[in-house]
Amino acid sequence: MNPLDFLETAHDLATSSTRRPRQTNLRRAVSTTYYALFHCLAKCCADMVVGGAGSDRSRPAWRQTYRALGHGTARRRCERRKNIRQFPAEIEDLANVFVDMQKKRHGADYDPDLVLFKPEVLQDIDEAETVICGFPMAPRKDRRAFAVYVLLDIRS
Repeated sequence: MNPLDFLETAHDLATSSTRRPRQTNLRRAVSTTYYALFHCLAKCCADMVVGGAGSDRSRPAWRQTYRALGHGTARRRCERRKNIRQFPAEIEDLANVFVDMQKKRHGADYDPDLVLFKPEVLQDIDEAETVICGFPMAPRKDRRAFAVYVLLDIRS
């Protein structure tokens, strides 16, 4: 799955009407934007731990690693400012937007009183695209360390 495809779908939902989009479309756009970030991170984890496309990798191991990423664990790790600041800006930016969009997704999916506005949703989509496109610019060793950080238990 290409994370940018999720963002294209989110954009389509948010701009589905020349008038005011339905709240359900804006809610789905927010949720889909979060999932673009989640799948970007899951793909990074699988590629960095097992091997990317073109490498000699076990497809079942790659899929297991991809699926191992937990929403709550990833959010909690990304919220740890002291640890996240040790990574390059591209990773720190993705971590910050990931946390923000997960909160927004929870609101969009579960808060019946939430009212969303098209300009803010489109801004979130643009911000997610910026960090997703910037993320691969971080050095490979740092992306690998980040994958391990969000996937594995931390023991002292």
